[in-house]
Amino acid sequence: MKIGITGADGLLGYHFRALLHSSGGCEPCLAGRQTFADQAALDRFVGGLDGIAHLAGMNRGDEGEVEATNTALAASLVAALERTGSAPIVVYANSTHIERDTGYGRGKRAAAEHLSRWAGASGAKFCDLVLPNVFGEFGRPYYNSVVSTFCHQIAAGETPEIHVDGVIELVHAQDVGRRIQSAIDEGKSGQVRMAGTPIRVSALLERLRSLHGEYVGQVVPDLGDPLDLRLFNTLRSYMFPGHYPVVLNLRSDDRGSLFEAVKALGSGQTFMSSTHPGITRGNHYHLRKLERFLVVAGDAEIRLRRLFSDDVKIFRVSGGCPSYIDMPTFYTHSITNVGEGDTITLFWANEIFDSDDPDTYAEAVV
Repeated sequence: MKIGITGADGLLGYHFRALLHSSGGCEPCLAGRQTFADQAALDRFVGGLDGIAHLAGMNRGDEGEVEATNTALAASLVAALERTGSAPIVVYANSTHIERDTGYGRGKRAAAEHLSRWAGASGAKFCDLVLPNVFGEFGRPYYNSVVSTFCHQIAAGETPEIHVDGVIELVHAQDVGRRIQSAIDEGKSGQVRMAGTPIRVSALLERLRSLHGEYVGQVVPDLGDPLDLRLFNTLRSYMFPGHYPVVLNLRSDDRGSLFEAVKALGSGQTFMSSTHPGITRGNHYHLRKLERFLVVAGDAEIRLRRLFSDDVKIFRVSGGCPSYIDMPTFYTHSITNVGEGDTITLFWANEIFDSDDPDTYAEAVV
């Protein structure tokens, strides 16, 4: 199945692409600003697709520009579909702001109307997916979501401010991606409203501050609540790589030495491994799981690369100075023994391994 993604460089576009990448079986075709600026490129993009996730849009800026941009993007997509005679199912990432008389709300409404008229005339299927406040790892602060803004400010040591303490409805970008995929697979038509978790802005800020405070105090928070896990992983995406490696307090006396490897308020699983010189372990990534690497003997290099990026982060660690690195979600990672003897590594994950749902996807770092 070939699925097109408009706005592939945006928050939703990235997460939907990562979801398709991890599940396999789908060939994603990507469309960004340059595609929409070139009529021939846009025609090539829509040709031969089974489904399109129309995620491109403008969230903030001048009211008139926001309205015009969102309307024009949908109109351009419809024009390309009509020129090529293509009729894939289209799932549109709409917004609850369509209920408001703002430039953003008017533009999103007009875009949905363009796509709906095209579907009615062509006999294609169109799913108008109305979304609340979407958040997730790598969101743009001051643009995508208040979650992105708060996480960026907290990680940077700034003081967040609340301008309107209203109730917002939060949904994670991966959950939206799964809804989009199921709509395409099932050939869903009509308007679908996706529910999120309601929370007051002040309560959200308090929650993020609490998660951050526990974590910088070298305590992994209780992540039993799915929203807490999603918020925590989003927060960690703004703390990487500057927060790591975290050097542990090594207590020594005439008996030897001791350090606290993991302090967690929730559940989890710990295991140890030995790795021979020159051998690499890992080369996989996670979409939700928190995993800690802690070398307790020997010397190693830990490498991480964010999905769809060529930038590799490298950390040199040693059992002589115990320090840990927690793997961010959506980063493929590995550990290589670069010493002369065996490396002993302690691994901890916030959930017990489930072979039916391992949340572990193979991909080489380099």
